[in-house]
Amino acid sequence: MELFNQTLTGFLILGLSQNPVLQIPIVIMFSLLYIMTLHGNLVIVAIICFDKHLQTPMYYFLLNLSFLDISFTSVTIPKMLSVCSTGNKSISFSACILQFYLCFSFLSTEFFLLSVMALDRYVAICNPLRYTVIMSKRVVVLLAVASWMIGFLDTIPHTLFILYSSFCGSNEIKHFFCDLTALLKLSCSDPYYINIATFCLGAVSGLGPFMLTISSYVLIISNIMKISSAKGRQKSFSTCSSHLTTVVLFYGTELGLYMRPTSGLSLEKDKFFAVLFTVVIPVLNPIVYSLRNQDVKRAMTKLKQKFWYRNAMLH
Repeated sequence: MELFNQTLTGFLILGLSQNPVLQIPIVIMFSLLYIMTLHGNLVIVAIICFDKHLQTPMYYFLLNLSFLDISFTSVTIPKMLSVCSTGNKSISFSACILQFYLCFSFLSTEFFLLSVMALDRYVAICNPLRYTVIMSKRVVVLLAVASWMIGFLDTIPHTLFILYSSFCGSNEIKHFFCDLTALLKLSCSDPYYINIATFCLGAVSGLGPFMLTISSYVLIISNIMKISSAKGRQKSFSTCSSHLTTVVLFYGTELGLYMRPTSGLSLEKDKFFAVLFTVVIPVLNPIVYSLRNQDVKRAMTKLKQKFWYRNAMLH
């Protein structure tokens, strides 16, 4: 195999499978999932923007979460579909670095955003009388902006390491996007610093928000259990059940995937987990929030009625 380092101009993305028979089923399945992701999250965005009753802190954060899901899948899935459908596996070095940076920035942002959403639920349930004062419009906007800024800043060290790494051997990325673990397999640079950076990033953008989320829910649950009325407890649980479901799905895949030594990496297992957080979770998030939230259901019904009424008037 040809050796190369800083003269590298591009990579070859091998995709999910090298079996030609599976390419068409993969394209069909992931195209449907991508369309479902776009449709579901755009519906969430639409009903929050058009329904005044949903213009509250919780739904403002949900709006940001939907934008994150749309952005993340749009960075990864279209390229994978292009690879499978056209057979053109090439991606330039700069495009690969950009895809890597955007993917991990969106992931890091979601960690912080989910913890902010947990904090919002804590204030709503444990301090409801001061909720509107604590979670003012200014505070809510600052928390959302801070999540995006921190998410895009703490991925820079990893990006710089990959950018200035030396690569040797094959330029074939055995993945369906420019994932960290797949790129590390191709790098012949000393992995010591990237290992340190990976665990530091995991501690800052992973375990830090995770512990904040867990602490918030411990306090939420303990407060709910003090409610004497069964109906009151059920109502309180319903306000945070959707977010808790999203947290379990997201953290369950992310922390197990990236918070482990790079020496134990398995690219096949990584592909499976990557499919979960790049495709499955963004599809499930709108479903979880629409099925388990009465306000969202009512807003969706109103939006459908307006759409059908306008169509009837036009015809």
